[in-house]
Amino acid sequence: MNGGAVLGRIEKIQGEIINSVSKNIFCAEKRNSILLEGEVETYEEVIKAGKLATNRGYKGVINNIKVKGLTLPSRKHPKLIDNKLERKKVDVLIIGGGVIGSAIARELSKWEISILLIDKEDDLAVHASSRNNGMIHPGIDPNPKTKKAYYNVQGNKLYSKVAKELDVSFERCGNIVLYDAWYGKIISPVLKLRARLNGVEGMKYLSKRETKELEPYIYDDFIGSVIFPTTGIVSPYKMTIAFAENAVLNGAEVSLNTAALSIKCEDRKIIYVDTNRGRIFPKIVINAAGVHADEIAEMADDRFFTIHPRKGHILILDKKKGQFLNSIVSKPAINQSKSGTKGGGVTKTIDGNILVGPDAVEQPFKEDYSTNKENIDNIINKHFPILPLISPSDIITYFSGNRAATYEEDFIIEKSEYVKNLIHAAGIQSPGLASAPAIALDIEKMAVEVLSTMMEVKPKEKWNPYRKGIPELFKMSEKERNEYIKKRPDYGIIICRCEEISKGEIVDAINSPIPVNSLDAIKRRVRPGMGRCQGAFCTPSVAKIIEENANKNILEITKKGGESYLVVEETKKGGGAQFGIL
Repeated sequence: MNGGAVLGRIEKIQGEIINSVSKNIFCAEKRNSILLEGEVETYEEVIKAGKLATNRGYKGVINNIKVKGLTLPSRKHPKLIDNKLERKKVDVLIIGGGVIGSAIARELSKWEISILLIDKEDDLAVHASSRNNGMIHPGIDPNPKTKKAYYNVQGNKLYSKVAKELDVSFERCGNIVLYDAWYGKIISPVLKLRARLNGVEGMKYLSKRETKELEPYIYDDFIGSVIFPTTGIVSPYKMTIAFAENAVLNGAEVSLNTAALSIKCEDRKIIYVDTNRGRIFPKIVINAAGVHADEIAEMADDRFFTIHPRKGHILILDKKKGQFLNSIVSKPAINQSKSGTKGGGVTKTIDGNILVGPDAVEQPFKEDYSTNKENIDNIINKHFPILPLISPSDIITYFSGNRAATYEEDFIIEKSEYVKNLIHAAGIQSPGLASAPAIALDIEKMAVEVLSTMMEVKPKEKWNPYRKGIPELFKMSEKERNEYIKKRPDYGIIICRCEEISKGEIVDAINSPIPVNSLDAIKRRVRPGMGRCQGAFCTPSVAKIIEENANKNILEITKKGGESYLVVEETKKGGGAQFGIL
């Protein structure tokens, strides 16, 4: 394209943005992306400008517009500093220990190569990979011909096999979308067409009577429904951990509390990555850094996209209400397509709770997990009527997560066009969990292709796809429990009464292939503290078990890593004996 044409296009886009948003925004072309700069009054204007710049023939939107008076916090880094990784050479460095990075590590562990996965937190799946509803989407929501649509459908198909191999509970419970007369007339034909275009199998229309046979406790304010039987549920954090543990069992390494601080490039190639634990020399780097993926791309001088965090709130209900829901049920709103969310609903979980939500809120802070009354009330008002037997008193807690959305609203799964040894797995928002197995397979192929230009890459003669999970006592029959307790007496000591979690399960979590010792890390693996009392009863006992089995002093144990210490200092000798701590 000649310079005049580029200038004309840029001027046209800038004119539209100035007219619609602010006169203080400036547009330019950077490589094959569009760059936005300037200062505006509100964050809403930042988002609006970014969206106006999409679908203009550019690869992506680099949105550097600032909000007057708003200072965004820098990426949080671990306080730990050591030389554990100094001058470490690896074939593949994966940045990001969410479900995408962990799944990639597992697939690459099939090959005779060295793999290091780093994450800045004290555990895997700390951010988006644990802060979602665990739904394995069928693939009906993404626009046809997008990467989202392709990877969603392919990933969904892989889940039965992958979950079985990794010993992670998974169920195809189905997704029921309720509709009224308007929705049935206008939207249902569109769903049918999209299912065909995206390759979603099994979609079926149900009458009101047929729907109520499947979900007898839902309300009556609908005339029919559409069911997507391939929809599944899984524990997202257990799935992430399982991917990573299987990778480790096959020779990969995981380094937690390890943040990428800077990247050195020469001749459009990454030479090394500096971390708080030393300088790493990788042959290739895979960017799977979630909401921080654009920052990693910037470090490598390959930023062509922007992550704008989109928060979602989810409510967790007491397990006693789990009996009233058999699947995932939702009723879309008329304006849902423009809200940045699939609309939310009531979701059965693999562990027996009901989740309600999520919503979608654009906000600028990538690690802001605060919640507020307005959003919680909106979710209650919108979704609680679907299931009349639930009420606000059934809520045991609520949480939020941030989707790693790009302005293009699609996944970025590709080899860098500019940096020779960089691969991006970025912009992974929903349905990222469902898509992870398929994304990992394609990233594996890309990585092997790039590595093969530098070295001989051979498949392992003995690669083990199987991983044995920690036994779940509460899912066993009485006979199975008794037999297992005879072999492992610690499984007969119940620590968490709400979730029926035994000492044996907690000990096994501490001694798992990726050792962890914070309260939340143990919770992600075996669920102590996830019940009605939210750890009020079991926390001291869990801390004591960590102290005894992880060679930790009680003063060193944290809730979620960093400086979130459970105990500040000892008081009188034996003063904590009543809690079983000191």
